[in-house]
Amino acid sequence: MGSPEEMSVDVLVVGAGPTGLFAAYYAGFRGLSMAIVDSLPETGGQVTAMYPEKMIYDVGGFPAVRGRDLIKGLVEQAAPWNPVYLLGRKAVSLEEVADEDRPLRMTLDGGDVVRAGAVLITAGIGEFTPRPLPAGDGWLGKGLVHFVPALDVHRDQHVVVVGGGDSAFDWVLALKPIAASVALVHRRSRFRAAESIVKEAREAGVRIITDAEVTALREDAEGGLAEIALDVKGGDSLVLPAQAVVAALGFTADLGPIENWGLKIERRAIDVDSTMATARHRVYAAGDVVSYPGKVKLIATGFGEAATAINNIAVALNPDAHLFPGHSSNAE
Repeated sequence: MGSPEEMSVDVLVVGAGPTGLFAAYYAGFRGLSMAIVDSLPETGGQVTAMYPEKMIYDVGGFPAVRGRDLIKGLVEQAAPWNPVYLLGRKAVSLEEVADEDRPLRMTLDGGDVVRAGAVLITAGIGEFTPRPLPAGDGWLGKGLVHFVPALDVHRDQHVVVVGGGDSAFDWVLALKPIAASVALVHRRSRFRAAESIVKEAREAGVRIITDAEVTALREDAEGGLAEIALDVKGGDSLVLPAQAVVAALGFTADLGPIENWGLKIERRAIDVDSTMATARHRVYAAGDVVSYPGKVKLIATGFGEAATAINNIAVALNPDAHLFPGHSSNAE
């Protein structure tokens, strides 16, 4: 396929989350060469970055599957088709060129170019930036984290989770069995999280402190994080032991350079038709990044959209190809 500096593939997938990984498998099944580009350094997209240890319950065939295990399985599923991964790279610009077989030219940050017969955008929510913890300035990576990629890192630690959404409660429930102590701090008395998960945390004995603001993170004699200071409504002050603070305060998201690719975009979602085609020639999209009447944002939905997109791409690249490829169980 050539070097990454000037690569040529049938399909370039933008986004290495679950939808993009399944698209890579399906492209290989259809006999198409493919590359996957993602600004994150690992496969898995939002699942890997935000909730790799979280159990997922709405993927067909799995009563429950841990996020990292789902991604591992998707990577293994695509592996026989030799996808080229361009991770830690941002897709910057998309141009059309006078080439019947490879009419799309994608430029990556750093100037590398990928020529493609079609582009499939599976960028999820786009580029997401965690909301900062104001009192944690200077502590990021030194005890303060936004996500928990591996639970065991926090074994036997005192952990404080700051936030009131589902992710915050997911972390406290996942960490409670292995941490020395776990507390949840929220600045309001009401939570954004589902009532069921709040109830589960209370019944599990998680210490929950509401109407509280984090005022400082404090170090020990060796410069490591040791404790967290809070102001609680009513004028009370509180200090908690903390070798780790998880700031689960949500994130902001945008589509980044994708917004400048000449697509029809509304509310950070790309309009597509029933073939998953966008407003641009041979540019398709699937997963959470797309919008159409009745759209439901689920991983399972993204899998179906990826298959629809790839099958239509196969016909666009070769009009003699069949839209329906046959069942994968019939493949040797």
